[in-house]
Amino acid sequence: MPSVSFGQGVPYVAVMMLSTVMYKNLGISNADLAFYTAWLYLPWVVKPLWSPIVELFGTKRRWTVLMQLVGGAGLAAVALTLHAPDFFRWTLVIFWLMAFSSATHDIASDGFYMLGLPTQRQQAAFVGVRSAFYKLAMISGQGGLVYLAGELMKSTGDPVHAWSAVFALMALLFLALCAYHQLMLPRPEADRRHVTGALWRDFAQTFRSFFQKPEIITTLGFLLLYRLGEAQLLKMAAPFLLDPRAKGGLGLSTSDFGLVYGTIGVCALVLGGLAGGVAVSRFGLKRALLPMVCIMHVPDLVFVYLATALPDNLMLVSLCLAVEQFGYGFGFAAFMLYMVLVADGEHRTAHYAMCTGFMALGMMLPGMVSGWIQQQLGYQHFFIWACISTLPAFVMAVRVRIPAEFGRE
Repeated sequence: MPSVSFGQGVPYVAVMMLSTVMYKNLGISNADLAFYTAWLYLPWVVKPLWSPIVELFGTKRRWTVLMQLVGGAGLAAVALTLHAPDFFRWTLVIFWLMAFSSATHDIASDGFYMLGLPTQRQQAAFVGVRSAFYKLAMISGQGGLVYLAGELMKSTGDPVHAWSAVFALMALLFLALCAYHQLMLPRPEADRRHVTGALWRDFAQTFRSFFQKPEIITTLGFLLLYRLGEAQLLKMAAPFLLDPRAKGGLGLSTSDFGLVYGTIGVCALVLGGLAGGVAVSRFGLKRALLPMVCIMHVPDLVFVYLATALPDNLMLVSLCLAVEQFGYGFGFAAFMLYMVLVADGEHRTAHYAMCTGFMALGMMLPGMVSGWIQQQLGYQHFFIWACISTLPAFVMAVRVRIPAEFGRE
C-alpha cells in the first residue's frame, strides 16, 4: 500500500505541478501556461465514465502495473522531447496521455486497495498510510525535484537540460517502482475481470441515480464553486513566485520555490488537513463548515500582501505561504467530507468518483482563464480578484443542507 500510494502521487504531481514550473522556466506565457495545463484536469473530470472498462477487461492489479509502465514511459518521453524545437506541443500531448493513465491508475489502485484489504477494519488501518505516502510523493515532486531542477539550472545555465535530467531521473525511478510492483503486489482471489452486460446497465443506473439525489443542483453548485478562487490562485502561484520583480513577481529562484512552496507549503497543507479532520470530528460538519470556509479562503489575502509589498525576506515569504496552505488544507477537509455525505448510499464508490469529477471540473474551468486574467490585471489586482471569487463558496456553504451530527464522532 505505501508504494502504490506513492505511485499514485508521482504522475499527478508531474502533470499538475512540475509542468507549470517547467513551462514557466522555459518562457511560456502565463496565459498559455494556465490555459493548456488546466486542460490536463480533464481526465480526472471524466474518469467515472470509463471506470467500467477497468472492471470489464483485465484485473485491477494488471491495470495498476500497466498504468505505471505508461506513466514511466511518459516521463521518459518528456525528457526526450524537451530538446525538440516544438517542445511545448509535444510535451503537452505526453502530459495529456500521462494524465489519462494516472486517472486510470487511480481507478484501478483504489479498487485494488479494497480487494487486497477486504474488511473495513483493514482499510481503515491503512488509510493513514495511503494518505501519508501520497503526500510524500507531493513533497518529493514539488519540493525535492523542483529544488534539484533549480540547482541544475544554476550549475548549467540551461533550463532545458535541467528539466530533461529531472524527468529522466523520475522515469528511471518510476519504472523501477513498476517492476517492483509487478513482482511484489499480491494477487487477491476476488481480483477477476467481470465480463457481463449487467455491469453497463448497473453503471447507467448508478449514473442516473446520482442526478436524482435531493437538491442536486445545490450540490453541484457547491462542488463547482467551493474552490473558484483557489483554482485561479493555484494556477498563478508558481508564476508569481518565479517571475522577476520587474514583472510584479517575487523573483524566487526555482530552488527557493521548491523549498518554500513545494516543501514548507505542502507540509503546512498536510497539517491543515489533519487539523481540519479533527475539527470536523469534534464539532460536526454542519457547525464547522462555515468557519472552515473562512479559514480556507481568508488566508488567500496573503497573496495580495505579497504582490503589494514584494518582500525579499525568504522566511517571511515562507510564513505567508505556510499560513495560506494550512488554511487551504483545513478547509479542504470539509469539502472532502461533504463529498462523502453526497456519495452515501447504495452506489457510494461510484457516486464519490462522480463528486471528484465535478471537483476537478471546478478546478479546470477557472484555471483555464486565470493566466489571461492575470495578464490583463497584473498580479496585485489578480489576487484581489481571486479573493473576490471566493465569495460564492460562502454562499453555497450557507445553502447546503447537512445533518446535524454528520462527521461528528
